[in-house]
Amino acid sequence: MISRLLIALVFATALGANLSAQMAQVAPAPNPPKLIPLRLSVGGRTLPTSTSDPRFGGLDYTYQWPGTYFEAAFSGPEVYFATGKGDEILHITVDHQPPVPLVRPAPGIYQVSGLSAGAHTIRIDVVTESQDAPDTFRGIAIPATEKAGDPPRRFRQIEFIGDSHTVGYGNTSSTRECTEDQVWSTTDASQSFASLVAQHYGADVQNNSISGHGIVRNYNGSPGDPVPVAYPWILFDKKQIYGDSNWHPQVIVIALGTNDFSTPLNPGEKWKTRDELHADYEMTYLRFLESLRATNPHAYFLIWATDMANGEIATEEQKVVDQWKALGETRAAFLPISGLQFTACNWHPSLADDRTIAADLEKSIDAVPGIWQSR
Repeated sequence: MISRLLIALVFATALGANLSAQMAQVAPAPNPPKLIPLRLSVGGRTLPTSTSDPRFGGLDYTYQWPGTYFEAAFSGPEVYFATGKGDEILHITVDHQPPVPLVRPAPGIYQVSGLSAGAHTIRIDVVTESQDAPDTFRGIAIPATEKAGDPPRRFRQIEFIGDSHTVGYGNTSSTRECTEDQVWSTTDASQSFASLVAQHYGADVQNNSISGHGIVRNYNGSPGDPVPVAYPWILFDKKQIYGDSNWHPQVIVIALGTNDFSTPLNPGEKWKTRDELHADYEMTYLRFLESLRATNPHAYFLIWATDMANGEIATEEQKVVDQWKALGETRAAFLPISGLQFTACNWHPSLADDRTIAADLEKSIDAVPGIWQSR
């Protein structure tokens, strides 16, 4: 249905684009030809479960952390993918052309057509956040007459841990005043600074962030698991611990504290004073960093903060990093970032702010010799 499905054409842009590039069309395909599954490169945390449909590889991928993506390669004029249940916006990108947005796709099979007969790559990004319930992707396939390729393989890996700033919450909005629906529709994790930094380095990326959640306290004291409590799990139901022997990020970037400190304490919260909140935050953050170091012995940690909350966030994160270094940590740094305009939804970073943050993070990463060499 047009009201639930946005079908767009990808055109070569006038600025520096290849004007002979193929146009990709995305449409539902209830009666596809005989299909063979493509091998996938999957970015982000997913829970694979077996299905009875071998056309797309026999697996469903369920996910809830933001920034999940699926990639494949093939030769031929068309490709198919299948979605399961979920409430999301997908961006379908072929050969690095501008993405085709697919808004709230109904579960089913979709065709990407209008391509040349040559070699192609396809990437499907989940750009919305799914705190309320997980979403499901079922795979990518091609007609049996086409040729499968090898999915992208990247040596570099980078992980981001954070809150709404890292998610890309409402970052494409042109106004600070947004309804919940507008926040949902203007959130684009594929244009967040996390994705920009990963693209800059040609790295695979995980965006393990939850809007409104902090280290020990969520926004304005709201309920829900703080990020360190949710972090170990594949999904927010906390039924299965995440583990991937192939995930060894060389760089881990963290920014947590905005939700802990951006609002006053409310009656009934467990901290009676700001000093008590600070002490709990510092102890819990340090314990979280130590646990991350135990599972990522070679990673470089970059902890950063904005100058919001009159500098309280940055001051507290700096204290945590200083305490960690005092215990002997040598591969970590703190980076304050200022000059952001926060013109997106509900005073969040805009696309321009995302670019500023990405540039500052890249400058800090580039200053560390050999940062990408160990895993």
